[in-house]
Amino acid sequence: MMESVGVYGFCGCTAKSKMKCDDSKWEITASEAAPTSAYSSPARSLGDTGITPLSPSHIVNDADPNVSEQQTFLVVVAVDFGTTSSGYAYSFTKEPECIHVMRRWEGGDPGVSNQKTPTTILLTPERKFHSFGYAARDFYHDLDPNEAKQWLYLEKFKMKLHTTGDLTMDTDLTAANGKKVKALDIFAYALQYFKEQALKELSDQAGSEFENSDVRWVITVPAIWKQPAKQFMRQAAYQAGLASPENSEQLIIALEPEAASIYCRKLRLHQMIELSKAAVNGYSPSDTVGAGFAQAKEHIRRNRQSRTFLVENVIGEIWSELEEGDKYVVVDSGGGTVDLTVHQIRLPEGHLKELYKATGGPYGSLGVDYEFEKLLCKIFGEDFIEQFKIKRPAAWVDLMIAFESRKRAAAPDRTNPLNITLPFSFIDYYKKFRGHSVEHALRKSNVDFVKWSSQGMLRMSPDAMNALFKPTIDSIIEHLRDLFQKPEVSTVKFLFLVGGFAEAPLLQQAVQAAFGDKCRIIIPQDVGLTILKGAVLFGLDPAVIKVRRSPLTYGVGVLNRYVEGKHPPEKLLVKDGTRWCTDVFDKFIAADQSVALGELVKRSYTPAKPSQLVIVINIYSSELDDVSFITDPGVKKCGTLRLDLTGTSSAAVPARREIQTLMQFGDTEIKATAVDIATSKSVKVGIDFLNY
Repeated sequence: MMESVGVYGFCGCTAKSKMKCDDSKWEITASEAAPTSAYSSPARSLGDTGITPLSPSHIVNDADPNVSEQQTFLVVVAVDFGTTSSGYAYSFTKEPECIHVMRRWEGGDPGVSNQKTPTTILLTPERKFHSFGYAARDFYHDLDPNEAKQWLYLEKFKMKLHTTGDLTMDTDLTAANGKKVKALDIFAYALQYFKEQALKELSDQAGSEFENSDVRWVITVPAIWKQPAKQFMRQAAYQAGLASPENSEQLIIALEPEAASIYCRKLRLHQMIELSKAAVNGYSPSDTVGAGFAQAKEHIRRNRQSRTFLVENVIGEIWSELEEGDKYVVVDSGGGTVDLTVHQIRLPEGHLKELYKATGGPYGSLGVDYEFEKLLCKIFGEDFIEQFKIKRPAAWVDLMIAFESRKRAAAPDRTNPLNITLPFSFIDYYKKFRGHSVEHALRKSNVDFVKWSSQGMLRMSPDAMNALFKPTIDSIIEHLRDLFQKPEVSTVKFLFLVGGFAEAPLLQQAVQAAFGDKCRIIIPQDVGLTILKGAVLFGLDPAVIKVRRSPLTYGVGVLNRYVEGKHPPEKLLVKDGTRWCTDVFDKFIAADQSVALGELVKRSYTPAKPSQLVIVINIYSSELDDVSFITDPGVKKCGTLRLDLTGTSSAAVPARREIQTLMQFGDTEIKATAVDIATSKSVKVGIDFLNY
């Protein structure tokens, strides 16, 4: 059995006192570490004090030797795994200016763009993968109601990764029939589906079998996701066979608003709509939003047969107006979340610098669906709606599809009502459940803006539909207002509105009304594909984002010299006459700290026993910058860094072994490497945010 110990140590010195610190190296073995203080410390229960620092922490500017520099891929395939819809796009590395969007999906809805497919998945009663997207939805819809109860149908499940506070590899999802299934399996099935679709299309184009090893994969995630959710997506990709832990560089996790930002740099004037130019082309301000978007949709319809987009190797006209230091905001409004990032231009290369850590929240278009469900509960009763979803799951899906197409017809200037077809089984089941008709329920409900049509439809007034959007849009506007109060976000030149929800004229108008006087508001014409295309560009050049902001403060628990009056008495630990302060939060990096790509936080440690084979360091995080102890409110254990020293032992290894760790925070994921100084060998290091 390999021994495994927790981290403890002290390091309160500065770079100037490095020699003094190195001279006072110390170590504590498990048997010696019994606390002599009368107080118990939570940190002492986390593991033996088996590692000590040898050097102060510092940041170095050495670029991390990146495997991806040596690796060559024939093609970059990006998967935009969305809450409501998903798709993929690709570009051959020899033709980076050509981005190909996936082939037309089977199925599709009237009134809804089908350049992507719904994020829906269907498993057989035996829990085997059956189908994805429109195919899954249509097959499920056609099943006999009693048979449908046996099948596992899941939709809009991506949000679970954002809303689950204690995400693990064993986190469950609930299918439409109420049965539980492992989330990791569902995400892996979905990614495997995209892998097979993309490789088949690439093989058809190449005229021969296309190997997965020739592909660099890019998966998009919201920037506001915490590290466990990003790691979860990577694990699902490994399970799906896109890449492997041994070849992790084959998979890049891209942040959705960053991808959008990269694509927006390339936009030409004919590829965007500027809401701020309200009186252009004879349109009044209220007309511009709808009219401009109608023109854009017509342009997309005409070009839909072509799945290839040319991205010229130039900076777009809008971008060319930007000068060194200019700032802009990307608002990525999708199905589940709204993600906000603030970037600044760095010339001459046009690299991007993140100015403020990504913010946002669960304010996607799903919020409108929830409001519709609340309205139905108000009219027909919460008990009935809950029962109907369980007893007639396929009919509930039908009802939400009908709502989706009418939702997309909502507009600020609309005057005629919107009709939503109720499935026959809804009308029939309601009569059996309540003993009276749907029409009777509407009359009794006092919801005067929703009427019953004799054709079997709910007739919603435009105001009623707009009211369903209001809570979600208000949350987005409020979040943006807060962001614009930050000093880093003052003097923003442009606001780019992207993502599927950005197609909603109601959201466009609200953003224009609130911020049109502060900055110019730009919407790419193919707004739903912006992230997908940007993710391909990011895969072709991952170094385009040069500076990011750390979303959290990260550190480990250490011991420092006890200072009377400064440190609380309950943290006192006396060892061989020396007084130590326990539970000190030793920062790797602070929340909202600016980190350049390739910048590394370097630390040196020594195992307490030379025979130590596995060292475990517990990592803590906090949303606050000012953290003193790992026991402070809001400090959470967020991961584990495992230093595996197996295979590096040698007869010549000195009694005091030095392990140098390098932690890289400037990328979309936290990475770490470690070197055993005695043998000059790298040791395996993995930061694990899920299994602790």
